[in-house]
Amino acid sequence: MADINRRDFLKVSGAAAGALTAGGLGFDVAQAKAVKQTLKIAGAKELHSVCPYCAVGCGLVAYTRQNSDGSTRLLQIEGDPNSPINEGRLCPKGATAMQLATSRRRVEKPLYRAPGSSKWEEKDWNFLLDKIAQNVKASRDRTFVGQDAAGNTVNRTEGIAFAGGAAFSSEEGYFTTKVMRTLGLVHLEQQARV
Repeated sequence: MADINRRDFLKVSGAAAGALTAGGLGFDVAQAKAVKQTLKIAGAKELHSVCPYCAVGCGLVAYTRQNSDGSTRLLQIEGDPNSPINEGRLCPKGATAMQLATSRRRVEKPLYRAPGSSKWEEKDWNFLLDKIAQNVKASRDRTFVGQDAAGNTVNRTEGIAFAGGAAFSSEEGYFTTKVMRTLGLVHLEQQARV
């Protein structure tokens, strides 16, 4: 028997243990080569987009396929590895972008629940926008303060608050802040800080 040093013994033992473990798990190289999988996104159209959740601007890649009826089906959304911002990585919110688009619970039409009612009704956008405008005006009129206790002109309302979205561009944020300040709002917040 040849002289085996400790290092050679450990190498041979490790290789043997690995082969036994792989064989015990049912790994067969010949069978693995025979099995071919078709990727879900094989042949899909690749579209680049931006994550809708915050103002960071992480890149997304969406894979779509045309259905036989002419509609488009979303197959997968993942981080864009070519994006200099996120380099393919996504935060937990961004990683759920697929669910945002395909959830069975996604509301696709405006719903309204009247005061005291227990059920939601489908309404059109004109009805809901008018309702929001009426409620804003009623709240502003009810809570408007023209002067504070010291007699200083303040022209504010504390009955309405506004939370801006982090996906706003700088211009949208500036415009929205100006509109809210024009209404007299003092309670303004931004979603990125929440």
